[in-house]
Amino acid sequence: MDLTMKEVREEIDLLDKELVMLLARRQKCVEMAALVKNDKNLIIDEERIEDVISKVTTFGESCGLDKNISEPLWRKLISLSIDHEFKELDLIQNNN
Repeated sequence: MDLTMKEVREEIDLLDKELVMLLARRQKCVEMAALVKNDKNLIIDEERIEDVISKVTTFGESCGLDKNISEPLWRKLISLSIDHEFKELDLIQNNN
């Protein structure tokens, strides 16, 4: 079966929507973590970060995802999530 570029792009567009929905769910979890931690000193946990990276890259490789994609992508995702968690915690603390 020959795929057209249009079909490939439509599949990518569908996957992008699924990824956005999952990232939105992940963001909600980050926001809940800020609520639970309620302390800026608890936000960055290097051991947890490395554990997540290890799990993601290992699982990614088992699914055919190159570590050169998964590792930098998750490191950036974690970094952005940490920034968001700090902002969320500021909002929580300013509203109390």
